Amino acid sequence: MSSVKRKIAQRIAKEIKNGDVVNLGIGTPTYVCDFIPADIEVDIHSENGLVGLDKEADEGYKDKDIINASGKPATIKKTGSFFDSVISFNIIRGGHLDMTVLGALQVDSKGNIANWMIPNKLVPGMGGAMDLTVGAKRVICAVTHQAKNGSSKIKTECDLPLTAKGEVDLIVTELAVMEVSEKGLILKEIAKETSLEDVIEKTEATLIISDNLKTF
Repeated sequence: MSSVKRKIAQRIAKEIKNGDVVNLGIGTPTYVCDFIPADIEVDIHSENGLVGLDKEADEGYKDKDIINASGKPATIKKTGSFFDSVISFNIIRGGHLDMTVLGALQVDSKGNIANWMIPNKLVPGMGGAMDLTVGAKRVICAVTHQAKNGSSKIKTECDLPLTAKGEVDLIVTELAVMEVSEKGLILKEIAKETSLEDVIEKTEATLIISDNLKTF
C-alpha cells in the first residue's frame, strides 16, 4: 500500500461509526478496512454477496470464494453472511447501506462523480457504482488530488461520463478533506505536510475555506 493510499484510507476510516453497514469499492477504498478502530463494530458489505467482510487474508489462509471488491483474498467475521447478487443489490437499492466509499476519475463541486470510463478506452462496464452512489445514505469519494498528467481530479464540473449526479457527500484526497454543499466545496481539512495555498493551486474547483480549518 502506497503512502498516498494509506493516508486517504486512514482518514476515511475515521468517518465510520459504530453499527454502520459500509460498502468499500475497488482500489484505495478496500484499504479502509485496515484502519477501522477495534472498538468500532462495522459490517463491511461487498456487492459480490458478502456482509461482514474483514481485512485481507494472510498468505496461507486464502479462500478463493472470499474476496474483497479489488478481487483480493479476504477474511470474514464469524457473524458474516453469504448471499446471491439479488439479495446483495436489494441491500444496496433498498437503502440499507449507511455509507459507500468509491474511487473516482473525477469528482466536482456539485457532488457529481465520474469513475467508470474514459472515452475511447475499452472498459468492462459501470459495475455496481451507479446503484451504490444512489442507494447509500452517505457517499465518500476516495481519490488522489491530481491525475498522472498533473490535472486536478477535483473539478468545477466533470467532463467525463458521469456515474451519478449530485450524490457525493465528502471527498478525501491525500491533500484535503472537502464537504459537498449547496454552495460548493467546503474545505474542512488539509494534510499536515501541505499548505492551504498548495491545495488551492492543485484544485480546479473553487473552494470555500472553513472557518474551522483543521489538519489531518
